[in-house]
Amino acid sequence: MDRWQAMRIFTKVAESESFAEAARHMHMSAPAVTRAVAALEEAIGARLFVRTTRSVKLTEAGGRYFDDCRRILSDIDEAEAAAAGSYAKPSGTLAVTASALFGQMHVLPIMTEYLDTHPTMSARTLFIDRPVNIIEEGIDVAVRIGRLPDSGFTAIKVGEVRRVICGAPSYFEKHGIPSTPADLKDHRIVASTSAWASPEWRFAGDERVTLRPALQCNTNEAAISTALSGWGLTRVLHYQVGPALIEGQLKIVLGDYEEPPLPINILHP
Repeated sequence: MDRWQAMRIFTKVAESESFAEAARHMHMSAPAVTRAVAALEEAIGARLFVRTTRSVKLTEAGGRYFDDCRRILSDIDEAEAAAAGSYAKPSGTLAVTASALFGQMHVLPIMTEYLDTHPTMSARTLFIDRPVNIIEEGIDVAVRIGRLPDSGFTAIKVGEVRRVICGAPSYFEKHGIPSTPADLKDHRIVASTSAWASPEWRFAGDERVTLRPALQCNTNEAAISTALSGWGLTRVLHYQVGPALIEGQLKIVLGDYEEPPLPINILHP
């Protein structure tokens, strides 16, 4: 006999004062509940219930056993919940890293909401456009965009993002719209070295075009700002120019030639 399950059945019968009601609650047949209680009484060597055609009442021994069962079952539930972390109140400092613009736009709002939910916590951010050593920097969680190398860390994919080529409508009015990746050689390119250091841009079908940027910027913000001015075309991640695209300040070109989207992962030890 499963003593823990028998104790649960006995407790439910005592609470409902009905074998049938306990059976319905536990999704069991009434005979199975009756047999479980009978087996428990035999194992204990004491009568637990006084049964009549109209009621089911605890005996004196049953009342004492009922109190003990509730305490034991409660202790078991608490032990299991504690092992699963259900009762753990987070405390300390949560350190999170992400790329600079993505961190400001998308990670920071989530972190402040987390701190509102867990007021005993504090947080530290490291928003920077380079991979950091999670262990050396004391980082708990890293948000990484792109394909991950093999490591001993746990990665959870939470989304994906496109890499897009875009420019201002005023630029296209003066210089035309490229129709193929090869056409980019005839356009003024603003390269963001923080996001795409290589002069070789890759496209779908493993097509590659080597470009000579007219301007190289060390930040995405600078490259985007230059594109917004109508000076040239730049290639950045879609989320970085999302507001400008919605407002019509920038327009995506060569969308049919884009590489597959890059994964966004949550990485932690």
